[in-house]
Amino acid sequence: MKEVLKMSEKQMKILGWVATFMSVMMYVSYFPQIMNNLAGQKGNFIQPLVAAINCSLWVYYGLFKKERDIPLAAANAPGIVFGLVTAITALI
Repeated sequence: MKEVLKMSEKQMKILGWVATFMSVMMYVSYFPQIMNNLAGQKGNFIQPLVAAINCSLWVYYGLFKKERDIPLAAANAPGIVFGLVTAITALI
């Protein structure tokens, strides 16, 4: 019979915050594209715009569901800012 891998509440909380950190780092990676956009080497605006919309939905979900999910909201909040800045700088 298969043994089910179970994590303690503390382990799950640590995993949630590690995943939050990695999500934030994913959006920080937009910095090079923003710099290129500002230097005149424009990138595509669609992907970062869709990422910003997606992150907005996840932040709303995390903050307004019955039991708030702060790590989920915190992981996606930078994506709103960085996605919008990247999309806007690609257009101007």
